[in-house]
This record gives sequence, C-alpha cells and structure tokens, in this order.
Amino acid sequence: MLATLAAGRRQLPMADFFGHPLSFAAFRFAAIFALLALTFMLMRRYRDRAAKDRLGASEMLTKFREVHAKGGLSDDEYRTIKTKLAVQLEVELNSNEQTS
Repeated sequence: MLATLAAGRRQLPMADFFGHPLSFAAFRFAAIFALLALTFMLMRRYRDRAAKDRLGASEMLTKFREVHAKGGLSDDEYRTIKTKLAVQLEVELNSNEQTS
C-alpha cells in the first residue's frame, strides 16, 4: 500500500523544492528567527555584564569618602553626595531584605 501511495505522489527535484516560493519564505523566516535569537542572547549577555560592572551605593559612598578624605571634595559636595546615596542605599537594603 505504501508503494502505491509513494508512486502516486509526484516527487519534486531538489532544485524545484528550493525554488518554490513557500520554501523560500520558510528559509527566510528561519534565518530571521535565528538572527533575532542571536541578538537577544548577545543583548542579555551584555546587559548582565554591565550590571555586574555597576557599583552599589555602599561602594560609591566608600569611594567618595576616600576622595573627600584626600581633599578632592568639599564638605558641602560630600554632604550632598552622601544624602543622595543614602536614599539609594536604603532602597538597596530594602530590596535585599525582601529577597532574603
């Protein structure tokens, strides 16, 4: 029975298969999908690396404290930076407490 079904179907030569508009569209779709997947993977890797490179509020406060101690920042500048970083530090501490 399989032999009669196979004999009844028309076999397309390979060149006709790749030249068919529907197969051409399928190959284009597959290529676009692969490129999008590669792009998302690279963006995720870059974003994760950039997030690791960022200093937290406590590390920044330590760095600014060192600069202030060496005379690189005035008392007013250091106080302003410290006030702004205190808000960020509180947010970081609250988010860490909620995740643990």
